[in-house]
Formats: sequence, structure tokens, C-alpha cells
Amino acid sequence: MSQDKYTHISDQELLERFYTDHNNQWLGVLLQRYTFLLLGVCMKYLKNEEAAKDAVQQIFLKAITELGKYKVVYIKSWLYMVARNHCLMQLRDRNIFIPVEEKNELAAEWSDKEEMLAKEQSLSLLESKLNELNEAQKTCLILFYLQKKSYQEIVDATGYNLLQVKSHIQNGKRNLKILVEKKMNPHS
Repeated sequence: MSQDKYTHISDQELLERFYTDHNNQWLGVLLQRYTFLLLGVCMKYLKNEEAAKDAVQQIFLKAITELGKYKVVYIKSWLYMVARNHCLMQLRDRNIFIPVEEKNELAAEWSDKEEMLAKEQSLSLLESKLNELNEAQKTCLILFYLQKKSYQEIVDATGYNLLQVKSHIQNGKRNLKILVEKKMNPHS
């Protein structure tokens, strides 16, 4: 099954599809997205590539079983938690304990990646919605916020008068906010 075919479908949508028709294909696509991240988490804890690969497979099996039983909202953080707990249990069974500081470091590193991904998604959403604004609003917003131009510099660059520039920025900002909110909350 080609992963590229599903890149346009969000994690949330894949989960909803799975909960609707219980087709494991959707879970397969979802789990495949996080294989490398899970492998990284397991490597940090288990410090052995083969053990980490085995752990990822066991985590996938657990995910398939558990997701069939109850609904998960944030799959990425849930998978991280399952992976971490799985590795800690394996280490405990081998009488190896991880100091608390290391646990916190790993969690912080994971949340930094989560934060970067979220910012990246927000920026690409803003960029796509910016392109939906009328040309005057789009131009003024880009010049003002992205290129840090003053009102006067925008007047000089565009030929709009000061009142028009202020209006385009204000209306553009409001319209951009509306477009982004619609995209983020399609049912409201």
C-alpha cells in the first residue's frame, strides 16, 4: 500500500475512518507515519537496534488491539506514551532503571518535535489561507507582517493611500483569522 496515496489525509481523519469502518488499513497508514519516531524513542531507551525494532512491532500490535477497544484523540502522543511504557517495562524486566532526569529529557525532546510539527502545520495553513485573500489584503499583510514594512513604505510600494493600507491590513487580518478558524473547525 503506497503511503504517498494518503499524505493528504490527516491523522485525525484516518482515526475517524478506522473508528467508522474498523478497517485496519487506516491504522496501518497511521502507524507507518510514526515508525521512525517510535524507533527513535525505543532506541533511546533500549540502546539496541534489534530490540528497538522488535519493540516497535510489539507497539504496533498493542496499538491495533487497544485502538479497537477505545477511542484515542491524539494518536501521536498516545503512541509515544505506549512506546515509552513498553520500553520501561522491558528495562524493568531486565532490572535496568532509567533515572527520572533522562525520562524528562526524552519527553521534552518529543514535545519539541511535536511543537515544531504543529508550528510547521500552522504556518502552511496560514500560507494557504493567505493566498485566498484578495490581492490588496494579501499584499499589504505580506509587506507589513512578513517584510516588516511601515505603513508609509507600503503606501510607497503599492500606490494605495494610508487609509487604504490600514484598512487592507485590518480587514486582511480579520479575514485570514476567519479562514483559518473555518479550516480548523469545519463543523462550527
